[in-house]
Amino acid sequence: MAGTAPTSDLTGWVRSPFTGGGATHDCYEKGSGPGVVVVPEMPGITPEVLGFAEHLVGAGFTVVVPSPFGAPGRADTPGYTLGVVARMCVASEFRAFALGARRPIADFLRGLAADLAARTPGPGVGVVGMCFTGGFALAAAADDAVLAAVAAQPATPFPVSASRRRDPGMSPAELDRIAERAAAGAVCAIGLRFSHDRTSPRARFDTLAARLGDAFEVIELDSGPGNAAGLSRAAHSVLTRELRETPNHPTAAARARVVAFLKERLSPT
Repeated sequence: MAGTAPTSDLTGWVRSPFTGGGATHDCYEKGSGPGVVVVPEMPGITPEVLGFAEHLVGAGFTVVVPSPFGAPGRADTPGYTLGVVARMCVASEFRAFALGARRPIADFLRGLAADLAARTPGPGVGVVGMCFTGGFALAAAADDAVLAAVAAQPATPFPVSASRRRDPGMSPAELDRIAERAAAGAVCAIGLRFSHDRTSPRARFDTLAARLGDAFEVIELDSGPGNAAGLSRAAHSVLTRELRETPNHPTAAARARVVAFLKERLSPT
């Protein structure tokens, strides 16, 4: 339906555990071609997350979706999401409120990305994170295997103070390494957010842009009053819940840019 986000299920996805950075999580894999890791948003691998992942598979990528939280394939409901958020807020693997923190989940993702790069065509892989995991995708780019990172509405650390709104969601050492790689042309990144999304503040993008320069492309979709697409001021999930496959819709254009970016960076040629 044109008025709802694309969805899919786990049909055809191959599940296997992966251990990296001291953690083990099930991962779901499908497709062929250059590798892309899609890190789900809260509350986990929902039908909408799978809809985006299937779109990447159809675009010619090998896609791996780790499941670090939630029940894979389960639809999002308020009670389910609140329960997952409550658990993640106190999980040391994610450090949801910590400033300038190195998060263990980023070590897991770097290991997963390196493994995927070693067995897929192309010079390296891409990592896409969303909401709670948006900054984790960027932190994964400290590894040489990651050539493209996409942070969709990064919300960690939770922006409960001005310093947390500015925080890039990683440690200074990780950001230094990514900035070094960006300056050398070894990695590029895209950040996506809705203009009025308070959970993913613009100040965080400003911090990243100041360090990464032209290697960081910002896509900000207008969700203000009277916007042409009729987006709610509460719009949050650019690539999943708010995505509409209608002509000229800004979310569809944003997804198209992400796919083109991944192809540009990960093409075997």
